[in-house]
Amino acid sequence: MRRRMESGDKWFSLEFFPPRTAQGAVNLISRFDQMGAGGPLFIDVTWHPAGDPGSDKETSSMAIASAAVNYCGLETVLHLTCCRQSQEEITGHLHKAKQLGLKNILALRGDPVGDQWEEEEGCFRYATDLVKLIRSEFGDYFDICVAGYPKGHPDAESFEDDLKHLKGKVSAGADFIITQLFFEADTFFHFVKACSAIGITCPILPGIFPIQGYHSLRQLVKLSKLEVPQKIRDVIEPIKDNDAAICNYGIDQAVSLCQELLASGLVPGLHFYTLNRRMATTEVLKRLGMWAEDPRRPLPWAVSAHPKRREEDVRPIFWASRPKSYIYRTQDWDEFPNGRWGHSSSPAFGELKDYYLFYLTSKAPREELLKMWGEELTSEESVFEVFVHYLSGEPNQSGCTAYLEFFTSRETVGALLQVLKKYEQRVNYHIVDVKGENITNAPELQPNAVTWGIFPGREIIQPTVVDPVSFMFWKDEAFALWVKQWGKLYDEESPSRMIIQYIHDNYFLVNLVDNEFPLDNCLWQVVEDTFELLNRPGARADRLRDPAP
Repeated sequence: MRRRMESGDKWFSLEFFPPRTAQGAVNLISRFDQMGAGGPLFIDVTWHPAGDPGSDKETSSMAIASAAVNYCGLETVLHLTCCRQSQEEITGHLHKAKQLGLKNILALRGDPVGDQWEEEEGCFRYATDLVKLIRSEFGDYFDICVAGYPKGHPDAESFEDDLKHLKGKVSAGADFIITQLFFEADTFFHFVKACSAIGITCPILPGIFPIQGYHSLRQLVKLSKLEVPQKIRDVIEPIKDNDAAICNYGIDQAVSLCQELLASGLVPGLHFYTLNRRMATTEVLKRLGMWAEDPRRPLPWAVSAHPKRREEDVRPIFWASRPKSYIYRTQDWDEFPNGRWGHSSSPAFGELKDYYLFYLTSKAPREELLKMWGEELTSEESVFEVFVHYLSGEPNQSGCTAYLEFFTSRETVGALLQVLKKYEQRVNYHIVDVKGENITNAPELQPNAVTWGIFPGREIIQPTVVDPVSFMFWKDEAFALWVKQWGKLYDEESPSRMIIQYIHDNYFLVNLVDNEFPLDNCLWQVVEDTFELLNRPGARADRLRDPAP
């Protein structure tokens, strides 16, 4: 992150605060994915009364920041306050942050519990003390940010006195500064000039707040002890009851401010106070030309920002559409697969644990899910139609797909195995039911590459594989989706619930890998041949009696 700051490129960052409820946390993680697509250099997560930064609660600052790093692949700065906390407590927070893969801290004093400061013996009181502690205990592991106040901290004796405190934080080891929000470019320019005059030379990032509503502006100004310039108040007062008009004005005002800041050549980037909202900040960035409309990924998944996972370049393909689930299951691994994938039975890879994480489960309203999956199911064919609608027509048979995964009946499995005899030297398969009965022709414990790529100056990479050990754990999750998500939408004794339960109990999960990459893929032909065999007169009875090859 520090190198990008000093590169001369223009970039932006985003600030969020932890919500108060688990549902709010679910929504915020989704917002991280949406806004992460625009290409921020980093996000930061504030401390909030929803939870202490060291708490294990799902709404704590530490939990939200960890989710951003590990599950959304976002470089993340964790706010950490030090007032009324002992050195031992703060060091514990920092060790936990490091364990979770967080590498950036915004060191803050924090606010007093009441209206007045009550100094406690053995507790920290100033952000400078926190910066010194981080550097003495953790060296250069953390990049440290501190707060700057363009008009001086409201508790400081004077603007000059506040600058001396800021210089002390930088001298103690801070790498860069993020300012409190402001509304006029001259305010920032004056602040930067004053910082330079006192010997502060680190990057100073301006804090931008797109005005989004009259009441949110008043609340934020009250908390920040700031004054809104008269020319802005003259515009918003007449339209204070029109949120859309105020938001549009706020976007225009923020764009104009950012353009003036960027044109000055004094700012390395822009830091946005989002209030956990998407529209206004996204629109400002798009108008500035800073929003990445087409982000490029080096791998089929978003690369984790956790230092331990950054070099990970292999994952099982059956978790491709559920990357957060895979990360959660493998979070305690000592190392991660790379282009020289070995056996996943290696003790270095650890154990794939039972799946559960609060913000990875579906939180869509029941009515919305019923609309998607069907108000009522009358037969297995009703289920098939849901999949057909999802695929939106015939699958593309002209591509080079080397992997196919699906659920199917025991009857179809019998026909499929007959067909696969013809492709025994070309197609590897795993066929498993909910009880773990596994039919395969793949070598035991040997991963099988599904995708590969050639890049200048490096060996061939194989980013996605079918791994037989991981597949058996994925099987549990895949079958659970039937009854724990879809089936639960219906009354327990309803025909719809019974149909889903029947599929869960009797169907097989199948994956097929075509190993002849240079040739046109044969998997669709395998499917066609299977259905042709099923439809032959008398074939169905034979398949039901003996599904084995």
